[in-house]
Amino acid sequence: MTRFRAALAGALSLVALTPAQAGACELALLLAVDVSGSVDRREYAVQMRGLAEGLRDPVVTEALVRGQAVVALMQWTGASRQDLTIGWTKVGTVADLKALARRVETAPRIWTEFSTAIGEALSFATDVVIDAPACRRRVIDISGDGRSNEGAEPADVRPDLEALAITVNALVIRGDDEGLPDYFAQNVMTGGNAFVVTAEDYDEYPERMRRKLRRETERQISTGEGATIRPAALR
Repeated sequence: MTRFRAALAGALSLVALTPAQAGACELALLLAVDVSGSVDRREYAVQMRGLAEGLRDPVVTEALVRGQAVVALMQWTGASRQDLTIGWTKVGTVADLKALARRVETAPRIWTEFSTAIGEALSFATDVVIDAPACRRRVIDISGDGRSNEGAEPADVRPDLEALAITVNALVIRGDDEGLPDYFAQNVMTGGNAFVVTAEDYDEYPERMRRKLRRETERQISTGEGATIRPAALR
């Protein structure tokens, strides 16, 4: 049995489990940060600070601790350039959450001058999520300010993510590309309850990330496609 098939079998077995049966973990959340060449030093700092502030949001903190969630952080840019910066970390207490937020806020940047390989980032993220502790929901939270221009197309990776019941939500920094939110909705967003949040620029990133994390950490009851939220709903 291949690693993918083994992971698929495991994912299917989790569908019927309650959080208590799955080790009391409600959510495995992988934060995937864009560090491609289009992101300057200030914008990287805004992303990391925005993620840390979002994690510290009282609603998010309460949801993660209550759900005994696990959280990890990765950086991604061009093909073959992805890094698991913070491995899976259990958020069992408020102190755990505060320590994790500090690590996120101070995480050093790995790369600065490479392309945007969203499909490769999703492939790497899939392997990371496969190795996560057993949780009722598994979510990749990816942020980006541009379209994929290197490596595998993100749309080609989506079938594997769907087969493994991994949700992909996105925070898009639109900038001058009016069609970027729709691009992420059509090619990156995955899962029945998946959604895309749009920030007009990096200055809006922290507030949009806080809003996004609040929605991601809510316990979702329905997984039907009717619950999918398109970009305009969360601008």
